[in-house]
Amino acid sequence: MGMKRYLIIGNGVAGARAAVKIREADSRGEIRIFTEEDYPFYYRVRFPEYVAGEVTIQNLTIHNKEFYQNKNILLHLEEPITEVNVQKKEVNGQKGKTYPYDLLLMATGGNAFVPPIKGTEKKGVFTLRTMNDAISMKEFSDGVRQAILIGGGLVGLETGGALLRRGIKVAVIEYNPRILPRQMDPEGAKILQEKMESMGFSFFLNGQSEEILGKETAEGLRLKDGRTVEGQMVIISAGVKPNIKLAQTMGLETKNGILVNDRLETKTDGLFAAGDVAEHRGRVYGIWPAAQRQGEIAGVNMSGGNSLYEGTVVSNTLKVVGIELTSAGDIDTEGKLECVVKSDMEKCLYCKVAFKENKVVGCILLGEVKAKPEVLNAVEGNIDVKQIKDTLLKEGFDFKKLGEG
Repeated sequence: MGMKRYLIIGNGVAGARAAVKIREADSRGEIRIFTEEDYPFYYRVRFPEYVAGEVTIQNLTIHNKEFYQNKNILLHLEEPITEVNVQKKEVNGQKGKTYPYDLLLMATGGNAFVPPIKGTEKKGVFTLRTMNDAISMKEFSDGVRQAILIGGGLVGLETGGALLRRGIKVAVIEYNPRILPRQMDPEGAKILQEKMESMGFSFFLNGQSEEILGKETAEGLRLKDGRTVEGQMVIISAGVKPNIKLAQTMGLETKNGILVNDRLETKTDGLFAAGDVAEHRGRVYGIWPAAQRQGEIAGVNMSGGNSLYEGTVVSNTLKVVGIELTSAGDIDTEGKLECVVKSDMEKCLYCKVAFKENKVVGCILLGEVKAKPEVLNAVEGNIDVKQIKDTLLKEGFDFKKLGEG
């Protein structure tokens, strides 16, 4: 069948990794990547360091334009795909051109979710999702005394940490009764919150944002219970919504994301999806490691291989100077599992390991991360620890024994 034409919509980690894998397997095929962005593939996870003024755009760039040229991958910057004709197997780009394909990957990623709050159109209101978001946020933040963060998740707190390092105070509005609700249980969250307050964060828990105050520019925030918070910029960090608009116009099957099987195929022949837009076994991950793995597997399968995606153990690390926190797997926020816990408010220490049938299924490691690799391996490797679990968190216990099971 001659030369194959591969077409990838989206140049985040899923699209970029898929292209590299396709090229490894097929040296001759035509590979095109389309993105609405004006920057090539960058590492979104490091945006807070950029906002803090600690790294440059070059530091954030993973593959520059030369990388794609050298691999003979055609990168179409600032050319989003507006239409896909699945019957004819061709796409239309925003610049008015039509491109045929044999195999297509939907890697359209996700968009920052903006909750229905009055005043989000005002100057000084930001989300942090694209390179342009990071650049404009950094520019605007000069001269700001206090920033308001709507959303106390990982991305929000890391962005807050970056602003603190520049001398800007940070007020965090968290809808839930505790910070980091997905990475922390109630006791751990309390210890972490106290530590962060001592660094210059303030927290408004059970906080439902009603209106961003100020005439043209943000000057503060009013909550539904009447509390007001002052600040000269507002950062909305309320999660990511899969960008399924295009997929829906194509008639693909979607729930929260585009539905895929373990090969990352949709039900349409020759059509794959990966990354923050894909829904696999009922789950949309929205995290970098899952998107990377899915992109690679999709690329392998598109170019004739056979690789299966079995899911990703969700593991998160909070990168705020002076805090070391890793949280992975099922951390039993409801208090239903068997757990061992070691906690010390004074030292800002909270370690918890959760078990199901003598297997380690999750952990929270705050302030003590020496054993992180062993504990994470135990979570991923489903190791039976029946013999040693009671001694797990005793003073000086050697987590390395977890590796032996």
